Amino acid sequence: MTRTSLITGASAGLGAEYARALARRGDHLVLVARRASALEELATELEGLGADGIEVLSADLAQDADVQAVVARLSEPSRPVDVLVSSAGFGLPLAFERNDIEDEVRHLRLHDEVPMRLMHAVLPGMLERGRGAILNIASVAAFTPRSTYSAAKAWTVSFSRWANARYRPRGVSVTAVCPGFTHTEFHARMGLARGKEGIPGWMWLDAPRVVEEALHDIARGRAISVPSRRYRAIVALTRFLPTGLLAKAAARGR
Repeated sequence: MTRTSLITGASAGLGAEYARALARRGDHLVLVARRASALEELATELEGLGADGIEVLSADLAQDADVQAVVARLSEPSRPVDVLVSSAGFGLPLAFERNDIEDEVRHLRLHDEVPMRLMHAVLPGMLERGRGAILNIASVAAFTPRSTYSAAKAWTVSFSRWANARYRPRGVSVTAVCPGFTHTEFHARMGLARGKEGIPGWMWLDAPRVVEEALHDIARGRAISVPSRRYRAIVALTRFLPTGLLAKAAARGR
């Protein structure tokens, strides 16, 4: 049976990598992002990787009407979605006091409110069928104090952990994927060229490997996926280090 996977933030970064991985396993894909042209270009690539059909849904998830369009697609009983990947997001400078507060509000909504709304839309059908998987892309930053980005991702981790315990016995897994620094377009969109992010080379991960490890953890029904041994070790250390030291370490890079 062909699975249908809906991916937000699919036009670039980890969203695009998930789309490639799910295309290779033969899923039917629903690609969601703001840039229609980028989605069409990706769809052409994915057709050659084995995807069993591709839908393109151009939506700006900072806009209520566009969020509702995605909610409507997730709620269609005649075209059920088996996998939801919430990967849309953006970053802000760490200096909260200098950031525009409306940018901060949009940041919070996109990282927390929107995935919550999408989960709420897709869950009833998944539970009725007794199967499904939800991937919420968080970050290893969720375990460190790093301005509002860490706070938003900490919510994602906490909610996903609870939801997995609640719904996995009914056939639906919910996983927060917590990668470390990963080479994608994310930093480039913040104006940081590759190698200029202020992060040591050993801390960088490759996006395809992050996705591979995450899909392995999701298949095992894990609530939290932290790709790579080095970052699992870092997360373990955060339980013992004082907040001040963690905040200082987390302030490196952007």
